[in-house]
Amino acid sequence: MSTPSPENPGLANWILIISLGVIWGAAFMLVRLALDGFGPWTVAAGRTLVGGLILWAVGSAMGQGLRSLPSARACVFSAIIGAGAVALPFALLSWGQQHVPSAFAGVAMGVVPLLVLPLAAIFSKEEGIGPRRVIGMIMGFIGLAILLGPEALNPSGAPLETWGRIACMGAAACYACGSIITRRAPKMPPLAFATGSLLVASLILVPIALVKEGLPAAFPAGPGLALLLAALLPTAAAAVIRVRVITTAGSVFMSLTSYQVPVWSVIFGVALLGEDLPPQLFIALALILSGIAISQSRALRAMFAR
Repeated sequence: MSTPSPENPGLANWILIISLGVIWGAAFMLVRLALDGFGPWTVAAGRTLVGGLILWAVGSAMGQGLRSLPSARACVFSAIIGAGAVALPFALLSWGQQHVPSAFAGVAMGVVPLLVLPLAAIFSKEEGIGPRRVIGMIMGFIGLAILLGPEALNPSGAPLETWGRIACMGAAACYACGSIITRRAPKMPPLAFATGSLLVASLILVPIALVKEGLPAAFPAGPGLALLLAALLPTAAAAVIRVRVITTAGSVFMSLTSYQVPVWSVIFGVALLGEDLPPQLFIALALILSGIAISQSRALRAMFAR
């Protein structure tokens, strides 16, 4: 069996990246339910704190606790990811979405793969950025734009809308830079890497939540369960999957999740929350899947040939 690489991600990474799209797509629904009982800063802080503690317990039991980080350099990379690719984008999105239409945040997240391409070409040249991947990424972004519709760019009328848009785009840039930094990180156990990152993020977000919103006055069952699931799945489990995929298949391959997430979020909203099915969903899905197929055509051919 060949070792996974950016040119040949392997079947396991394809399964993981599809799973990640589903998990992160469900995050919108879980966060929405959690917000019925908690403030946005409390939800963000709770996700990282609970998720980090869960990973710490699991990792310690499996011999991949924080002590398994192999060097001071590994600790530094874990802290950088926690601060710059978890806490900072969470904070930017929490603030920015108060001043922009929610669909704009979806468009901003769809820009992540387009931002990853030039960064990977400069800092991660072994991933092989060529016309095939550029065309595929552009098609995926067009599909995302069709899914969210023109209202994503309509002005909201909020007085700080321009700064809100900048904040959302800044969050996308954080995610793109985080993928490249993760790719360049020294080899370390994925559980320990993800645990350290989430705990650092919680050390930043928890004080902000306490200052902005204080301790929750109550812990209602429904929102509390949603917050726990948001911490367990799209935060803790997704952090481990993300590290594994980036370190074995590359940051460009990982960025394909940015096109999946809006599709899955719409599907979950329709199936579980009774939202209306957007008529453009199937056109958008066809473009997104075509873009992924083009950008990963060589890897798909190799996988099916085997």
